[in-house]
Amino acid sequence: MGYRVKLTAAVVRNLAKMPASVGTRILDEVEALAQEPDPTRHVKKLKGGGQNPFYSLRVGKYRAILNICDEVLLIVVVEVGHRSRVYRKH
Repeated sequence: MGYRVKLTAAVVRNLAKMPASVGTRILDEVEALAQEPDPTRHVKKLKGGGQNPFYSLRVGKYRAILNICDEVLLIVVVEVGHRSRVYRKH
């Protein structure tokens, strides 16, 4: 049984602004990550975050910032964007 994926409203808006091929590729990578038994093995943990750390998924020059909740098997995509801008909030 894999993880469920939830996209925030900001992510949906950002995906709509991106080229369709990039948005599709990001969503495909997140879905593939959700099928892994331990998705934290394939992402980079970001500094800070406390008890609920953020993770970065690399997709070419773009990044998806994720929050992975192991207790409820949920991956929340909180931000997507070009690598030069996506880390500024997290």
